[in-house]
Amino acid sequence: VDQGFEHGPARSFGPNPPAFDPHYLFELALEAGLNALAAPLGLLEAGMDRFAGAMPLILKLNSANSLHPGEPDQAITAGVGDALRLGCDAIGFSLYPGASQQYAMIEELRAVSAEAKAAGLAVVVWAYPRGGDLQKRDETALDVVTYAAHMACLLGADIVKVKVPDAYVMDERAATAYREMGLDLDSMRARIAHVMTSCFAGRRLVLFSGGVANDAESVFETVRCIHAAGGTGSIIGRNSFQRGHGDALELLEGILDIYDGGS
Repeated sequence: VDQGFEHGPARSFGPNPPAFDPHYLFELALEAGLNALAAPLGLLEAGMDRFAGAMPLILKLNSANSLHPGEPDQAITAGVGDALRLGCDAIGFSLYPGASQQYAMIEELRAVSAEAKAAGLAVVVWAYPRGGDLQKRDETALDVVTYAAHMACLLGADIVKVKVPDAYVMDERAATAYREMGLDLDSMRARIAHVMTSCFAGRRLVLFSGGVANDAESVFETVRCIHAAGGTGSIIGRNSFQRGHGDALELLEGILDIYDGGS
């Protein structure tokens, strides 16, 4: 739940006002039986009076905001010491492959990853290509998404988070390679399987973004493809907390049922 930082409170929580309260977000995650809650420093701190030790936590160490007018970048907003103080199991870090500041971000990630691993924390990397010469369409191109995911693995990520890739391919050289591989670009399942292959042949955990709020059946269909293709799971933010409590629980329970082997 970093959308308040990324998009502002009204856009993030206005559709379901109870979600303005961090306690609501903790309660929803716990009631649904989710694996972890990932959020920036202040949101996690706001839940410690009631929910300390209640579930695994991932502290997001950097964030952007939509008021920034320039090239995509992220500011470091917390540290490994904060994660340890809050009892977190992992740190999270957003990386923007393709952005003009990408090398500075890579060096920041190297430093915090080393510190986190020395303290026994897992490292989760949000690998989101954007900025530089990339156009909006390129950000979810299959070759670009898999490149970003592989880069995160090479940087030592234990868990990688990416968006579900589209059938579009930006680089013609990658398109040629896909034709030679016989990859079915029109199949979401095949595209997701290729992301997993790009993450050390499935030796790293890969989570796929839940994206903007969508109807439940569309979410379920994407999750079915992720599960069938060997994907590790989903990070579901807006698609859950922007719904009313009952609808959110129904959605999350349906997602968990699919990953548990249901239909």
